[in-house]
Amino acid sequence: MDYELLSRIQFGLTVAFHYIFPPLSIGLGLLLVAMEGCWLWTKDPQFLRLTKFWMSVFGLIFALGVATGIVMEFQFGTNWATYSRYVGDVFGSALAAEGIFAFFMESGFLAIALFGWDRVSPGWHFFATLMVCLGAHFSAVWIVVANSWQQTPAGHHLVAEGGRVRAEITDFWEMVFNPSSVDRLVHTLLGAWLVGAFLVLSVSAFYLLRGRHRQGAVPALKLGLVLAAAASLFQLASGDSSARVVAEHQPAKLAAMEGQFETRPHAPLHLFGWVREDRRQVVGPAIPSALSILTHRDPKREVTGLDAFAPADRPPVQATFQMFHLMVAAGLAILVLSWLGVYLWWRGRLFDTSRRATRVYLRTLVVAVVLPQIANQAGWFTAEIGRQPWVVYNLLRTSDGLSKVVAREHVVFSMILLSAIYLLLFVLFVFLLDRKIRHGIEEDASAEISAKRLLPEEDAAP
Repeated sequence: MDYELLSRIQFGLTVAFHYIFPPLSIGLGLLLVAMEGCWLWTKDPQFLRLTKFWMSVFGLIFALGVATGIVMEFQFGTNWATYSRYVGDVFGSALAAEGIFAFFMESGFLAIALFGWDRVSPGWHFFATLMVCLGAHFSAVWIVVANSWQQTPAGHHLVAEGGRVRAEITDFWEMVFNPSSVDRLVHTLLGAWLVGAFLVLSVSAFYLLRGRHRQGAVPALKLGLVLAAAASLFQLASGDSSARVVAEHQPAKLAAMEGQFETRPHAPLHLFGWVREDRRQVVGPAIPSALSILTHRDPKREVTGLDAFAPADRPPVQATFQMFHLMVAAGLAILVLSWLGVYLWWRGRLFDTSRRATRVYLRTLVVAVVLPQIANQAGWFTAEIGRQPWVVYNLLRTSDGLSKVVAREHVVFSMILLSAIYLLLFVLFVFLLDRKIRHGIEEDASAEISAKRLLPEEDAAP
């Protein structure tokens, strides 16, 4: 492998591993607000136990997210120094905003949320939980803005200094609201909500199957199911809107996503298949005219194919096609599972573990925790592989963004070392999470201060 491919693989490895954790903190943060809000509203101590249990899980996820995220920033200056100089003015403002308005908010209030149960009033503790949730969401905002600028650059001009060119912001808000940022942000947040919802669904289903912590598992399952059902439905609309933005601003990416080699009207939509680049076709079932309808709302409108671009400007078709269809398949499975749960709940069968169908569904939920992660990872790979050969779309090629002084051997050594460290971190994360889940809600809440301490005196009186 050459230096460019190795550097891309290394960065992809670190980002993919890091991307396990921020969506978990975003989705779980939203559910923590719901759980603690239910506690304050109903005064039911079961919601307090749930909040404390899942808050401790959130703390574990946050710690791993911070540890794995730092590595990416170092790579900007090691493997991608030319790229960093090129986008420094743009990324500097976005990443600074992420640090000031998001990370500090989340990490600062997390200390109160984790350790302030017997030190602040219930209202202030709920405020801290809300700030943790908002901080996690704000972090996604600025990271997505920075990445979206790479996909659809706007609000900048190019400045030449000392024989080098760099992008400089001319309009901050135009940079923030570049053509793809809002659609991609909505799509990312909905995906993160599904990740958090399915973690709660998986653990709650596990407890119901084991006959443990039923009083906590039932309300947690309900909250997770409401979020999953709503987010999976909205994700359909978000995916359609995002794809139309890609068709307008990155037509080569859309052509690779669908294996569309020829610019033509009545373009078919491939359900799945294998791309035969030598034959310029996809082997697999397709719906006639569906891609033209979805893209332009008109079967007679042309969809731009890969033949409109020089071979050197085309993304890797096979990888982009397969990752996109993997994302769609995982998303549809999430939608079906979520609404099947709503149906079972409506029919009064969701919590009746004496029924075989209910047990099968709950067992499926236990392992389905990986589905949103697969969808998120596949979606990210689709976006980044489909952008190639550009690191900043139509402005800077990936091959031109590399550092000039880093040797291939350095990348190989650091990638092996990082892989070993990340493997150990993942094993540690799974071990700690498994131990926390097996200990259960009651054990985790054994140090819980009494409801009399948290509730106002008139409510706590016997």
